[in-house]
Amino acid sequence: MEMSLAFRRVVTWLRGLFALLFCAVAIAPVPVRAHEVTPAIADFSVKDGQIMLALRLNVEAFVAGINLDGVTDTNQTTRSADYDELRALEAGELEPMVRLFAEDWLETFSIHAGGPVVLTVTRIEIPAVGDVNLPRASFLDLTAEIPPGAGSLRITWPKGSGGVVLRQNGVEEPYTGYLQGGETSPPIPLSGGAAKTPVEAFMEYIPVGFTHILPKGLDHILFVLGLFFLSPRVKPLLLQVSLFTVAHTITLALGALGMVNVNPAIVEPLIALSIVFVAAENVFARKLHSWRSFVIFGFGLLHGLGFASVLGEFGLPPSQFLPALIGFNVGVELGQLAVIAAAYLGVRLWFGRHPKYRGRVAIPASVTIAMIGSYWFVERVFL
Repeated sequence: MEMSLAFRRVVTWLRGLFALLFCAVAIAPVPVRAHEVTPAIADFSVKDGQIMLALRLNVEAFVAGINLDGVTDTNQTTRSADYDELRALEAGELEPMVRLFAEDWLETFSIHAGGPVVLTVTRIEIPAVGDVNLPRASFLDLTAEIPPGAGSLRITWPKGSGGVVLRQNGVEEPYTGYLQGGETSPPIPLSGGAAKTPVEAFMEYIPVGFTHILPKGLDHILFVLGLFFLSPRVKPLLLQVSLFTVAHTITLALGALGMVNVNPAIVEPLIALSIVFVAAENVFARKLHSWRSFVIFGFGLLHGLGFASVLGEFGLPPSQFLPALIGFNVGVELGQLAVIAAAYLGVRLWFGRHPKYRGRVAIPASVTIAMIGSYWFVERVFL
């Protein structure tokens, strides 16, 4: 009886703490977003034998020499300080550095259209320094002559440049695709007609969703692990993961359709709080209570908004919106299942039946997860 009363008091305290921190998110300044890595956007068209390519990118990260492949936050790199200094430079100071960077970078940016295509920079547009807590999107216009008689082209995005969304303009059924650093596009007909089939769109967005979990989605990985460490039994875990999946699928779809739009400045800190809540509860709860299911469903809705904001950066092909959306969601689920499978094979299979599993494995792991989530919350709101 005393133990049950103590547990209820702890749960009440956690709920109160979560409510207090929620209010802190609502009234706090916009959290630091400048270090978040987003994919570049490349819009291209061909007219009168010339290709015109407009790039939108976080040029400071490129000039700083950061390898963006597989990186979600520039703070994870050794050149984060250089990047911060560049973000504070006015356009006139930064532009000469961009031109020097572009000279070497364009040598690795390959376009092949029946022969090599040599790109040149025709315009650089760098916005004025605004809120240094927000990333600054700059623009590079590139042009090149297309060899006579070319019917298609292939684009190779340079290694170390992170992801890029390729969008063809000015033709019927234009090509839309996503490349990682070092990848090459399929042949893209200059006259159009390369719009993906539903199956192609579905298959292409599966790895986009998967990589958002593994290796890029550490916050989502920790949340799933928080669910994993509640109990060594499989049934409660599957119930929690199923509820989480249904919930984030709902808000992912609504967010991608533009029907729900919540500021990432609110969503991201609350995702960190959801990690703290689930992990902290693992320390005090020994079984899956019915009310925890509702909490997990609510957190799933929250994480779905995070997925939707990421998906919005990639741009779904309008003609194949639904297959691409489903493919992304399938990739997310595969990533989550991979996390659970790895945790099961690495931890639970060997130690799950040990009488001291909870005290020596589950609780220390949950405390560690809660500490990481707490740090992220503070970083995203106050630092």
